[in-house]
Amino acid sequence: MPNRRELANAIRALAMDAVEKAKSGHPGMPMGMADIAEVLWNDFYRHNPGNPAWFNRDRFLLSNGHGSMLQYALLHLAGYDLSMRELENFRQWHSKTPGHPEAADTPGVETTTGPLGQGVANAVGFALAEKVLAERFNRPGFDLVDHHTWVFAGDGCLMEGISQEAISLAGTWKLGKLVMVYDDNNISIDGEVPGWFTDDTAARFESCGWHVIRDVDGHDAAQIKTALQAAKDETGKPSLVMCKTLIGFGSPNKEGKESSHGAALGADEIKATRDMLDWRHEPFEIPQDIYDGFDAREAGKQRESVWGDLLAKYAEAHPELAAEFTRRMNGELPSDWAAKAQDYIARTQAEGPEVASRKASQMALNAFGPLLPELIGGSADLAGSNLTIWKGSRSVTEAGPDVNYIHYGVREFAMTAIGNGLALHGGFIPYDATFLVFSDYARNAVRMSALIPAHSIHVYTHDSIGLGEDGPTHQPIEHVASLRYIPNNHVWRPCDAVESAVAWKAAIERGNAPSCLVFSRQTLKHEQRSDEQVAQIERGAYVLHDPADTQFQAILIATGSEVGLAMEAMRHLADQGVPVRVVSMPCAEVFDAQPLEYREGVLPGHCRARVAVEAGTADYWRKYVGLDGEVIGMTTFGASAPAGVLFEKFGFTVANVADAVRRVIG
Repeated sequence: MPNRRELANAIRALAMDAVEKAKSGHPGMPMGMADIAEVLWNDFYRHNPGNPAWFNRDRFLLSNGHGSMLQYALLHLAGYDLSMRELENFRQWHSKTPGHPEAADTPGVETTTGPLGQGVANAVGFALAEKVLAERFNRPGFDLVDHHTWVFAGDGCLMEGISQEAISLAGTWKLGKLVMVYDDNNISIDGEVPGWFTDDTAARFESCGWHVIRDVDGHDAAQIKTALQAAKDETGKPSLVMCKTLIGFGSPNKEGKESSHGAALGADEIKATRDMLDWRHEPFEIPQDIYDGFDAREAGKQRESVWGDLLAKYAEAHPELAAEFTRRMNGELPSDWAAKAQDYIARTQAEGPEVASRKASQMALNAFGPLLPELIGGSADLAGSNLTIWKGSRSVTEAGPDVNYIHYGVREFAMTAIGNGLALHGGFIPYDATFLVFSDYARNAVRMSALIPAHSIHVYTHDSIGLGEDGPTHQPIEHVASLRYIPNNHVWRPCDAVESAVAWKAAIERGNAPSCLVFSRQTLKHEQRSDEQVAQIERGAYVLHDPADTQFQAILIATGSEVGLAMEAMRHLADQGVPVRVVSMPCAEVFDAQPLEYREGVLPGHCRARVAVEAGTADYWRKYVGLDGEVIGMTTFGASAPAGVLFEKFGFTVANVADAVRRVIG
């Protein structure tokens, strides 16, 4: 049986060989953290390579995702469906081993990492999910939900501000099954970090309520094992294990230097490293006894079998809880969800409330929340403005089986990334909220929710210059367009309470992908619709009004608060004998995905006289109006004044819309 250093050297060899073959990548971190990874995966990490989706597995996240070959080597050696050929194709087209870990590409990868620090925040979401689910489902004698979240992080992760946001919350929430291993190698891309990173990291974590284990030799397996056990034994606080390592360990000329961080070692240095490590095997050659030392397939199968027996007994003792647990773990919505949600939408259309769409959002939460115990969410210190608290909200800082609300504080970036972790863990549909203008703070995590993808719902209120007196610092201009440009992201900007309810329903039903729901501060008029029009809202755009007895001469396209303006302009033009069609487009991405026949029915190609109206950046809408059309939108920042004054001064008036229609008609 090989010793622990030989097992760790297999990770080092695979990392340096794969990076060398690709002629790009990051060999230093995998070589530096190999000893830690070997101890964690062989002595602590509870998983099943034969079923990467086994619910009660531990979760392992590589926040310093540039060191992806560490994770790929571990997955391969442990017995996951990741062949040696995939490791040889590291960073190549359509391989399962991309440059940074991708959850959608590689079995056993829990989240997509690379943008430093986000893996830390994702891990906090995973650990929070475990804690809340345990409170919901565990019963005496049945620890059905019982697993740890392990996250590796480097100096760069801890320099990023998102890490501070996340570790503060983790300490507040007392996430005792979260363990972070800090690769304290004193190196980043620019060199030795004391020139730009002199934090007392241990004190920083301790001040946030973490259990900190200092001064661990990251190349001494016995010390590593003792430290990880101490971290696992601490159940009242999250733990930080601080491991001193040498980046590029084993490389005689690059060990401990930034030159091993982000480039292949080179053939000569790899030969010297093999000699220094006494690794006498060809590239990508792993002896059978090394495989045997890592193979977790049988142990994983046994762990899952034991847990399956526990679940069966739990179902006998607690059948209703077991049914809910199984449904939620399978990502299924309740059987009565669709009918009850549709009933609420129909009632809202019939009642016709005239409210701000942020209030309509809260009304939808009050209707949908009792149907969905998996709904969990919160706001970045704006609960009273975002209106994200509903009647059944219970703070996660309380004890009890029904906690579902998160006060994130002023931490938009971590909030969003933590929400991604909640979604990826399973068992929850998370939502997060802030003002639309502050989506800038969260944007990279929104992008990651679309890339991973994760079923996160991002709620943004105060959606335009309509928020008024707070002025241009708080008035979003380019933000909706920016969010729309993120691939795989659905952005809904509803015009009234009915469209708001449909937007929530669509976001909840979307499954494995995110949605952004964009709501107004100001009151919006209710629009009359037929049953057919109500049904068409979910298609992203629909004809809200057509002239009764004549052919329309132009099309007005609008979203959100500007739909009401478009309808007023339509009536004004009708009085002057100019018939127009009004199209409400609450979600352009959904509309663009509709069959051509439907899209042509809403925006027929023969009518090139088009005007789009939205209180946001104008350029986005030019693809719908063409060269012959006009857009009434924003081309500057806003100003501080009452909303009504701002809409008038920036041209969002009936007269201006009507004049634009006349111009495009010609």
